[in-house]
Amino acid sequence: MTIRESDIVRLDAPPMTRLESVYIPEIIKGFGTTMRHFFTSFGQGPTSRTIQYPEQRREDMPVEQGGINKGNFRGVHRLNRDEQGRVKCVACMMCPTLCPANCIHIVAAESPWDDREKYPAKFEIDELRCIFCGMCEEACPVDAIELTHEYDVVGLSRQEMVFDKEKLLTVYDVTISKKPM
Repeated sequence: MTIRESDIVRLDAPPMTRLESVYIPEIIKGFGTTMRHFFTSFGQGPTSRTIQYPEQRREDMPVEQGGINKGNFRGVHRLNRDEQGRVKCVACMMCPTLCPANCIHIVAAESPWDDREKYPAKFEIDELRCIFCGMCEEACPVDAIELTHEYDVVGLSRQEMVFDKEKLLTVYDVTISKKPM
């Protein structure tokens, strides 16, 4: 396919004036805009919402109310327990399959209980690789994995931020009383 010369529209930039080619007036205009925003932004905008963490904590996180998520904050993961206190996960491999960051690793084993075929012998989430998208939570058919509203989880090494099954169940034990009903 050839393009006809009549279909081509040529655009030429308007030539700069002698004053514009020096750039100084344009720099002064830009600096004036910056100063105007600087002096008119006091008491409003993001600067008024700044807190001094960790002395001040943000406790007004959006929470789920009546089954409807009132916000989209997603914090650290947890593995839920069933009524008998066992891990709720059935090792169906939906969450590691769907995870875009590839941060969930599960090793399935035959379940010692009669109510399921498999359970996770090993379950790990690399919290540093995770993008907190919530797809693992949506994919889980038994609601075994959840993202909590905890946001201040720290580690001194990369290995400390790889949460294994025991650590994820500990997060459940700590946060279950905070879960909105």
